[in-house]
Amino acid sequence: MSWLRALRETARSGLTIERRSLEPLIALRGAAGLALVVGLSLAFFGPVIAAGSAFGAFQAAIATFQRSWRPRPVLALVSGLSLAVSTFIGYLTVNRTMLFLALLVVWTFVAGLTWAVGSTAGIIAGSNVAIMLVTITLPTSVLDAAEHAGMMALGGLVQAALIVLFPVRRWGAQRDALADALAAEADYARRLRDDPVAPFDPVPLMTARSAAAVTPRQARRRPADLHGARGVAERLRPVLASLADPALGVPAEGPERYWAREILGAAGSLLDSAADAVRHGDPVQLDEEALSVLKSPDTEVILVGPPRRAAERLVSLLADVIEIAEGTGTDDRTPGEPLVPHRRRPTLLRLVPVVYRAMRREMRLGSTILRHAVRVSAVAAAGYLIGLVLPFGHGYWAPMTAVMVMRPEFTQTYSRSVARFGGTVVGVGCATGIVQLAHPTAWPSAALAVISAGLMYLLMRTGYAVSQVCVSAYVVFLLGMAGDDWAQTVPERVLLTFVGGLLAMVAYALYPAWETPRLRDRLAGWLVTDGRYAATVLDRYADPASRSLDDVRAALLTTREARVAWQEALETARHEPVRHRGISRTAASDAEDALAQFGRVAMLMEAHLPAVSANPVPEAAGLAVALRRATEQAAKAVRERRVPDWEPVRAELRRRDAEGPVPDTFVRDGALLLLDALEDFSQALEGTRRP
Repeated sequence: MSWLRALRETARSGLTIERRSLEPLIALRGAAGLALVVGLSLAFFGPVIAAGSAFGAFQAAIATFQRSWRPRPVLALVSGLSLAVSTFIGYLTVNRTMLFLALLVVWTFVAGLTWAVGSTAGIIAGSNVAIMLVTITLPTSVLDAAEHAGMMALGGLVQAALIVLFPVRRWGAQRDALADALAAEADYARRLRDDPVAPFDPVPLMTARSAAAVTPRQARRRPADLHGARGVAERLRPVLASLADPALGVPAEGPERYWAREILGAAGSLLDSAADAVRHGDPVQLDEEALSVLKSPDTEVILVGPPRRAAERLVSLLADVIEIAEGTGTDDRTPGEPLVPHRRRPTLLRLVPVVYRAMRREMRLGSTILRHAVRVSAVAAAGYLIGLVLPFGHGYWAPMTAVMVMRPEFTQTYSRSVARFGGTVVGVGCATGIVQLAHPTAWPSAALAVISAGLMYLLMRTGYAVSQVCVSAYVVFLLGMAGDDWAQTVPERVLLTFVGGLLAMVAYALYPAWETPRLRDRLAGWLVTDGRYAATVLDRYADPASRSLDDVRAALLTTREARVAWQEALETARHEPVRHRGISRTAASDAEDALAQFGRVAMLMEAHLPAVSANPVPEAAGLAVALRRATEQAAKAVRERRVPDWEPVRAELRRRDAEGPVPDTFVRDGALLLLDALEDFSQALEGTRRP
């Protein structure tokens, strides 16, 4: 993609307004907390401290809107307290330019590194640094700065208290994640009726897994219908696929196919009912017709062999899902395994070493997060110096804008820069018009600021440009309440916002972290994890008694993460103004299809794993070893831009054939399908993939 087209696409993306479901009660609660803090501060301390405290309550409410599985009160408290500390330390050094500049560089560098923990931590840390650049200009003494910091911390405390006193959909995020996973399974079951090899997006299951991790305190309070259903949903996907697949399941045509389609349709209906019950916390409303299909004795008459086992397993898993959704089931285990405790999430104190280790791992050459930290700290310092040199009184707008819009990824940085400038022009223009017409004093300005913030909370998810319109108006009203002259603030803010956005865009162009050159490495990583997953499944066939399902589950989760990392990298690379450097879009798409098929065959084999008491299949052990070695060598070839060779796997299959009759045709057929997928992968990289 050329630079001109990339800029056009990112600008369009930044200015796009999306239709999203609004959450008016949550927005009203955030605005009420802001109004309470501003009102108290204005009444007892005056407009200047009220403006500072408003930033604390404002940012604390924004933190609660981030995608995080931690309790919302904790996010509000952490945001308010960290902003208070940043403001106080910043004020102590702001009169010493070089000392404050050093502090700003360190502060923004650490904030950039926090993206290693996740987007929520990165957004909160970056926003606190940006807002600190504004709030340090408000105090006039050390005691005044302490009062500002105290009121900011109080703002976070007030927002946290309101969340506790007036909860809106307790466990709502976790309910939505689990319901989305069940709904994705339902949609998958329906698509399998018409397309037996339909693809499945693992992201809903991965999101539900992340949402299921809780702290010890959360574990004691978690609703019964959130226990265990995710684990059952994880096991449903391979069973659904194995029932539909014509290679290892029912024939492509005939009565078996017809009955399998009926079972899949019934499964989709019941999973939808369970998803709806989990999402709203209501009793499960079951479809009697779907129940009759699953309970029909025709299953034992029509289906035989692996398809029959899959159908029986599917009925058992659906019964577990319904019991859990009704709050009567608490078991989150597979047959033969001990009871699995809830997934643990560290408390805030235990999270500190986790954060430190994650940030330390990014301190290496080539790290995208490290490059982001370097960029954002350099741009913040440059923006601050430019603000000092320019003949304006609000030079902090430039570095604040740069810190707010910069992200580790190209598209988001450029689209947010455009959106922020456009939103600033519109928001400042609207606020200026209101100020000119009404000439509000402190209390009306505070009310207008609260209204702007409430609109921002309400419309935040519809697009960054929309939120920036509201934020810009909020800041104009708030600083107007503190005594700033709007006639000076407006032109300065617009110009310096443009400068800050331009700095962010230039910094990424000069010191980029392109994803395109890393595509081969991402593809190789997915190939290795896919190979290990398939080999682990084969190991279970080779020795059912001594192998644990934990190994299979761990390998599956690893390959899912690698697949999602590849897909995200590929999507990012599509919008970058960089040449493909060795892997074309067509080759990438075909290779992705081949690896997806490879993982799918391994999943089908997992669905029919033998019981602990089953007879071993020693031949599977040799295939597992050959697969592990071949995929590791192939990954190296992919990174070195060579075409992988699968002769070791073919040789192992030929050796087994030469030794005599195949003792387990299911394993043999599965191994052949795995080899076919690997050969398709090589042909995709050659550009000669067969149709």
